[in-house]
Amino acid sequence: MRVTDPAAVLALIWKHFSPLGAEKAALAEAGGRYLSSAVTAAEDIPGFDRSTVDGYAVYARDSFGAQEGLPAVFGCAGEVLMGEAAISLERGRCRLVHTGGALPEGADAVIMLEDTEVMGTEVHAFRQVAPGENVIRKGEDLRRGETALPRGRLLRAPELGLLASLGVTAVEVHRRPVMGLLSTGDELVPFETPVLPPGRIRDSNSTALAYLAKQAGAQVIGGGILADSFDHFLEKSRALLEEVDFLVLSGGSSVGTRDFTARTMAALGKPGLLAEGIAVQPGKPTLLADCDGKPVLGLPGHPVSALVVFSIFGAAMLRRLSGGEMPLFQPAVRAVLARNIASRPGRTDYVRVRLEQGESAVKAVPIFGRSGMLRTLAAADGVVVVPPAKEGLAAGETVDVYLWE
Repeated sequence: MRVTDPAAVLALIWKHFSPLGAEKAALAEAGGRYLSSAVTAAEDIPGFDRSTVDGYAVYARDSFGAQEGLPAVFGCAGEVLMGEAAISLERGRCRLVHTGGALPEGADAVIMLEDTEVMGTEVHAFRQVAPGENVIRKGEDLRRGETALPRGRLLRAPELGLLASLGVTAVEVHRRPVMGLLSTGDELVPFETPVLPPGRIRDSNSTALAYLAKQAGAQVIGGGILADSFDHFLEKSRALLEEVDFLVLSGGSSVGTRDFTARTMAALGKPGLLAEGIAVQPGKPTLLADCDGKPVLGLPGHPVSALVVFSIFGAAMLRRLSGGEMPLFQPAVRAVLARNIASRPGRTDYVRVRLEQGESAVKAVPIFGRSGMLRTLAAADGVVVVPPAKEGLAAGETVDVYLWE
């Protein structure tokens, strides 16, 4: 088996596969999608000079020298109500403004309420302000014609809010990937089976993998369980691949006399296999193929291996198809390793850990167990990555824990 470095496999995903086509989506339905084209601002944001605090709008120069015991004195010209258009302001006077409200014409700063005192019709300011202080100018956030969001940007809550402020009602996004999922093996029965026949096990992978795929933004079509017959394997795989953008085969990638996954991938299209094993633990016998432009991922049957591998490479494939860029980082929790972790040089190990609150720091406690033991994964909060150049990690080291969601 030709084993490929995991970083090289991720590079293959971005090299061999392209984002899916574009479609228009209503802004309210576009969250979690990637822009297929840039969005240009059709107007200035904000559309008028605004105050960023509750206070008094003034000409900044009229406040110069103000201090405790020697305040600057302004005649109050009234209030600018929220939603009211800008009102002119004369030198030496001030107007009450509220956070987000329009700045009076001519004013160039706002003195915060707590720095002032009202004395009849006068306002005494005990602090001077500089031009532009506590003010956001028209177009300071975005100017008309400026790129608001670039192509490939993931639409999260901040992006949706920005687009809504521009009056954008629909955006061009990449099509949501459709992923096909097949489980393989004569030993498998549907998870709904109430009583297991001798020698059989319930198919747990399909339910868990479908959830991971949906978290990554995919629609999932389940194709059921494949029998260990090459003709059946190939027929069902080919039929499902025609309906989807990405096909995942769970099980059947381990070395054995009845392993049909590699043969199936070779028959489904050219150029065929890109990776015949990945230097990771768990999940070494993973397969990846390009079948006439469509990706096919062959996962190990052991549940822990399948879920760990899919969370890395399957999720990366869905990100690529969705129009996302290769991520620069992955969010993690810093913790102190509670026990030693042994590792074999030359491979990347993903070790399950649970998090505990220690006296002075969060602790990462390794959970050891075979890759067929789902309970060990269910007990884990995340994984610690041991890079291929290291022979393990020592207790007391500070590590990054990548969380299961």
